[in-house]
Amino acid sequence: MSDKELLDSLVEKYNTLRGEIGKVIIGQDAAVKSLLLAVFTGGHCLLVGVPGLAKTLMVNTLSRALGLKFSRIQFTPDLMPSDITGTEILDENRNFKFVKGPVFANIILADEINRTPPKTQAALLEAMQEKSVTVSGHSYPLEAPFFVLATQNPIEQEGTYPLPEAQLDRFMLNIKMEYPTFEEEMEIVKQTTVDATRDVRVVLTAEQILSMQQVIRRMPVPDNVISHAVRLTTATRPDVEGNALAHKYLSWGAGPRASQYLIMGAKTNAAFAGKYSPDMEDVNAVATEVLRHRVVRNYYAEAEGISTDEVIKQLVEM
Repeated sequence: MSDKELLDSLVEKYNTLRGEIGKVIIGQDAAVKSLLLAVFTGGHCLLVGVPGLAKTLMVNTLSRALGLKFSRIQFTPDLMPSDITGTEILDENRNFKFVKGPVFANIILADEINRTPPKTQAALLEAMQEKSVTVSGHSYPLEAPFFVLATQNPIEQEGTYPLPEAQLDRFMLNIKMEYPTFEEEMEIVKQTTVDATRDVRVVLTAEQILSMQQVIRRMPVPDNVISHAVRLTTATRPDVEGNALAHKYLSWGAGPRASQYLIMGAKTNAAFAGKYSPDMEDVNAVATEVLRHRVVRNYYAEAEGISTDEVIKQLVEM
């Protein structure tokens, strides 16, 4: 199958996936699109929203529609790294045997990831970046495709451990979950207060996902689009001369990984729209979710009530 045919089939599969997820998830269209964008790009996601917005249900439904192995890890203050990666035990022959932990799956839901100490949060770092786990000097590869989809509650911060910048940077997207509209909430209540189940059929296999990730990587990107992505990332750095907006409102900017994710996200966004190459509008479409967890506001922005999203919006419009 040619790349053009693969991209055409990706549009069809994407629309079918949204339909299957829509059987269970009412509304949250932007979040669902961003989640699928990360899947086809091969990136990890951070889902931020108050309790009850179906973050866990959305990830679970996605794994069913993709026919992938799914693991849910509830992050708590007493969780240990071995509870995630696995541990070695003595078998009946007095030999050490490695018992794999829940990280050995295709889709990992790291529920309330900021509830566990940094030592345990760090257990995911190697898995997210290297797609492998090292225990007692032995490296164990993780099965592809591999995604970490982590959730955070933005309002209750007591007893939490903020993710370090190095770990935040490994998440491709920071997706904000919004409250449903009145009509959507009416439909949610109607569907979830009756005795009915909705079957979600498998739309894609692991092999098909990997082939579509590869064809997205092969998509050509014009130099002016790459230049736009790099300029946008560079504009977030307050120490670069000429970045007046960043100097005024930001204390830290995004690194080169942001530029990479802007282009990969733009490619996938273009593919969803049936295009064979991304343009600058595709970069702008993913900019907020790629950059919002990679830049840090200064005290001046906080004092003026200027949010990170507002700063990014102004940078995109410059």
